[in-house]
Amino acid sequence: MKTVANELKAHLPYARRFARALCGSQESGDAYVMQTLEALAEDRSVFNQYKSPKAALYATFLRLWNSIGLNQRSDPAEADPALISADRKLQAMSPQSRQAFLLVSMEGFSTLEAADVLGFEPNEINTLIDEASRDIANQISTNVLIIEDEPLVAMDLEAIMQEIGHKVLGIAVTHGEALELTRQKRPGLVLADIQLADGSSGLDAVNEMLESFEAPVVFITAFPERLLTGEKPEPTFLITKPFDPNVVKAITSQALFFDQKAHKRAH
Repeated sequence: MKTVANELKAHLPYARRFARALCGSQESGDAYVMQTLEALAEDRSVFNQYKSPKAALYATFLRLWNSIGLNQRSDPAEADPALISADRKLQAMSPQSRQAFLLVSMEGFSTLEAADVLGFEPNEINTLIDEASRDIANQISTNVLIIEDEPLVAMDLEAIMQEIGHKVLGIAVTHGEALELTRQKRPGLVLADIQLADGSSGLDAVNEMLESFEAPVVFITAFPERLLTGEKPEPTFLITKPFDPNVVKAITSQALFFDQKAHKRAH
């Protein structure tokens, strides 16, 4: 007899990534995933309600997430106009459209599977994804540093960033180039590959850069399971190669939103 852990083991790293993208932090996302596993362990009949264990996992997570009203609206007690503005921009993408978009674009669900998870009709999922795509075009614009040693991948990332209104400061292919570019001008967003061709580490470059300034970072890798182990601090925002341009748009936009809100609260 299979245990809940065995049935869901292959999907957990990606569910944790999804949770973090939605919550904006590793701690909060992981806490929701733990609650989800506990709920599934207590009521295994949930698996009979969905077409796959993966669908049951994500549907249960979203049921818990959507049950908390604070996840769906900003705090009316916040008095900082800039923070209120940031929250309004984030909420311009409805919770349902953001969830549908991430399920299909980031988690690889088909439209039918996403409809199963969210309890909608397939045509409703398409409408939600279209809505999210339009909203993403209106996200915060900033200066972007790309750390990527594959020329075609770097060109794709540059085009995607420019398409949604960002300016690319430069493309670094090594640890050293990344540090030099940030000495010239500090980026508002960093897209970083994990392993660079000359053997240097994009992760090390980012850690060194962030000693002198703060900026949201989105990591890009062909092997996300190597980072999503639960054994040490992990990237909140992670994109898997090969990537869908819509995934890049969605994750970078969320990274900027959550970073802006965190900085407003800190001040």
